[in-house]
Amino acid sequence: MIRAVDHIRAMAAYALADLGGQDTVSLAQNESAFPVSPAAIAAGQAALHRMPLYPDPDWSDLRAAIAQGHGVPADNILCGAGSMELIGCLIRAYSGPGDHVLGTDYGYAYMASATAQVRAEYVKAREVDLTVSVDDILAAVTSDTRIVFVCNPGNPTGTLIPNAEVIRLRDTLPGNVLLVVDQAYAEFADRDHDPAEIFALVARGDTVVIRTFSKAYGLAGGRVGWGLFPAEVAIELRKLLNPNNVSTPSQAMATAAMQDQPHMRDTVARTAAIRDRFADECRALGLSVPRSHTNFVLIRFADAATAQKADTALRKAGLLTRGMGAYGLADCLRATICDTAVMQRCLTVLKEVTS
Repeated sequence: MIRAVDHIRAMAAYALADLGGQDTVSLAQNESAFPVSPAAIAAGQAALHRMPLYPDPDWSDLRAAIAQGHGVPADNILCGAGSMELIGCLIRAYSGPGDHVLGTDYGYAYMASATAQVRAEYVKAREVDLTVSVDDILAAVTSDTRIVFVCNPGNPTGTLIPNAEVIRLRDTLPGNVLLVVDQAYAEFADRDHDPAEIFALVARGDTVVIRTFSKAYGLAGGRVGWGLFPAEVAIELRKLLNPNNVSTPSQAMATAAMQDQPHMRDTVARTAAIRDRFADECRALGLSVPRSHTNFVLIRFADAATAQKADTALRKAGLLTRGMGAYGLADCLRATICDTAVMQRCLTVLKEVTS
C-alpha cells in the first residue's frame, strides 16, 4: 500500500460545508445574497475568446484596478485563487516544524489546516465575548511564534475590533512576528472603519492585509483573492503561488467588479439592512446574536440541544445553516444573509423552535 507522509495522514481533512440537495437553500457558505455586477458578467463573457491562452501571471489589469480603488501601490498587490491560496502560501513561507502560528478561538479554520501541512503548531488565543482580544493575543505570543492571524471582521462571529486595536497589536508584537490581517468581510465595515489605516501598516514590512472578491463582490465562484504585501514578503510568496493561478475570465470579472464600486456598495447596504432586521427579530425570540459586520449572523441558542433542534427543523424546511460545533460553539448556528423571503422562512422555523 502506498502511504502519504505521516503528518499528512494524521491530519483531519478541512471540513467542507454540507450543501444539501437540489431543493435546499444554502445559508452555510457566506455567499452573496445578490448577483455580481452586470459589468463583471459582461467582462467575463468578453474574456472567453482568450481561453486558449494562459492567464496573465501578473494580474496586471486587476492589480491596477485594486490599486486605484484603494489608493495602494500596485506593486505590493498579489492575487490568489481565493484568499485561501494566499493564506496557505504565507504559512508555508514563514513557518515550519517547531514554529507557532497564532490565531484566535474563532478565527478562520483553514489557518489551522494550512499550519498542519507544514508541521507547525496552531495556537489559539482566547476571544472575549466572541470578539478578538488584543491583550490575549499578546499574552499568547512566545519565542516560537512566527505568524499572528487576526480575522477582522471575524468569522464565524461577525464581530469587529477597531482599527486602533489592530494598530496597537502591531506596535506591541515583536518585530520578527508577521501579522496577517484577514479582511474577507471588510467591505461590510469600511464605511465606519477607514481601510487606509490598516493598509498603511504594510509599509512597515511586517504586516500583510488580505481581502477577497468572494463576499461583497459576489464572485465566490470566480476564486479571486488579493492581498497587500511588503515587497520582501511578496518576493518570497511569488515562489509558492501557482503560476497563472487566477483564470482569465475571473481576472476580467474581478477587475470590472472592483471598478463598479456603486454596485458593491449597494450590495453591502442591502445585505446589511436584511441582516440587521433578521438579527433584531432573532433577538426578539430570546436568541443571542452578536452585532455582525459581515454578510452572516451567528445565532446562539439556550444550549447545544436547542441548536440541534433548530438545525433539524431548518433542514426539514429546506434551509441549511452551518453548525458551529467544530469551533466549540455547539450552541450556535451561523446563517448567511439571503434575500428577505428566505430570511422570513428562517424566522418562521425559529419561532416554532423557540416557542
